Order: sequence, then C-alpha cells, then structure tokens
Amino acid sequence: MSSPVQDLSVLHQRREQRLMLALALPALLVILLLVVLPVGWLAWQSVYHNGFTLDNYRRIWSEDIYWRSFALTFQISLLVTLLALLLGYPIAYAASIAPRRWGIIILALVVLPFWTSVLVRAYAWLALLQRTGVINQLLRQLGVIDEPLALVHNSFGTIVATLHILLPFMVLPLYATMQQIPRDLMQAGASLGAGPMLTFWRIFVPLSLPGVLAGSTLVFVLTLGFYITPELLGGGRTIMISMLVSRNVELYDQWGAASAVGVVLLVAVGAIFFAVSRFIPLDRVLGQK
Repeated sequence: MSSPVQDLSVLHQRREQRLMLALALPALLVILLLVVLPVGWLAWQSVYHNGFTLDNYRRIWSEDIYWRSFALTFQISLLVTLLALLLGYPIAYAASIAPRRWGIIILALVVLPFWTSVLVRAYAWLALLQRTGVINQLLRQLGVIDEPLALVHNSFGTIVATLHILLPFMVLPLYATMQQIPRDLMQAGASLGAGPMLTFWRIFVPLSLPGVLAGSTLVFVLTLGFYITPELLGGGRTIMISMLVSRNVELYDQWGAASAVGVVLLVAVGAIFFAVSRFIPLDRVLGQK
C-alpha cells in the first residue's frame, strides 16, 4: 500500500508530464505538418497509381539511368567529402590555434560565402570556368595551354563549385571539436620528449576525429541532395539524383517515379545517419554540441 507522500509525488510527476506535453504540442504539430505529412505523401505516391503498385521501385532497379545517377551521385559526394576534409582540416586547425583575433578572421572568411546565395555562387563559378572564362584566358596568356580546357559542363565543374559551397559545413564542426581539445595534452606530450609532429598525429588528430566524422557526414549527405550547382555546372551531362527527380516531374510528369527516387534517397540518408550514430551521437553530428 502506497503512502500519501508517494501518491502526492506520483500525482506531481504526472502533472509535470502533462505540462511538458502541452508545451511541446505546438512543435509536434509543426513537425507533423512540415515533415511527417510530406514524407508520408511522398511514400504514398511512390506506391499508388490507380491502385497499389511497386512499378516505380522496379524501374529504379531495372533501368540503367537510375543506377548510373545513383552511382555518379555517390561518387561525387564521396570525392567532395574527401576534398572538403583535405581543405577544411588545415583551415579549422589554423583557426583553432591562432590568436583569437586571427581565428575570428579565418572563420569570418569561411562563413562569408553564406551571405551570398547558392545560385549566385554557382553562376560565379560558371563565369570563371567556362571556355572564355577568367581561368582559361589566364592559362592561355601564360602560355600553359593552347586550347581552352573543358572545366565546366562536366563533373569537374560540378565538384569544384559544390566543394566551395559546402566547405563551411566541414570547417565549422572541425573547429568546434578542435576548440575542445585541451592544449595541456600537447604540452604534456612535448614534455615527454615527443616532437610537434608526433604530438599532432598521436594526440591532436585522434581527438579531432569526432569533428572529422561530423563534418564528413554533413558534407556527404548535403551533396547527395544538391540540385542547383549540378544543374548549372554539369550542363545536363552530370545527372545526379536530384536532377533525376526534377526531370521525372518536369519532363515526363512521372510523380510516382520521382517520389520513389526520393524515398530511396531518404532511406539511404537515414542509413548513413544510423551508421554514424553508432560511433558518435546524432546531436553532435547535427551541431548541437
């Protein structure tokens, strides 16, 4: 038989739970309207056309265009992620060890492109890389090349522009992780006779791996769904998954096929986040900590 004190505690706990649920209700409604219902409608369209059907998914597995687009998208996403890591790690490291004023300047230069729209930056790269662009003209004036290089309307232009746009998503998680690494550990390694390179590789790099994983996941997943940059820089020759969805809707009016591609891409992204969550918490990947 419970005591009056225990009954009062249970009653108070239930009252707090109802209050928390009431406070969270507006946010839950927003998630329901903006996330759950659209995703549910997407999944429904992919399996319903005058009745239940799996033809849209069979088309993905049977037609080469889908396989080539998925393979190309994952290849470009992986390459962009690796290049962003190679470029972003030194930038984040320099910002983390530099004096505060210089660290802020470095981060400001990284974040500055956010103030310009993705469309403007994509057109800027198009102007730079085209056959009569600044880079080809400069190389010809220097005598490096005789004929203009094909720097745009292919995978190269797509990768360069995508890398530039997504680089901050690699640098910022890396910088946040590096800022939390105690500098005393580096000094302790040096006091034991280890040189700067050895302390960097044996102490700093392992402790920065959560930031590497978080930044790589963000860049890889964002590249999977990139649309404007591949559309402009790819010139119709680099067909990524997002462009395949767009063509299914705009050219062929195949909403079911487009929805099926979207569902497969959504499942792939979910699988990636689930795999990453086995190593680091998702809130760290998403930048909450």
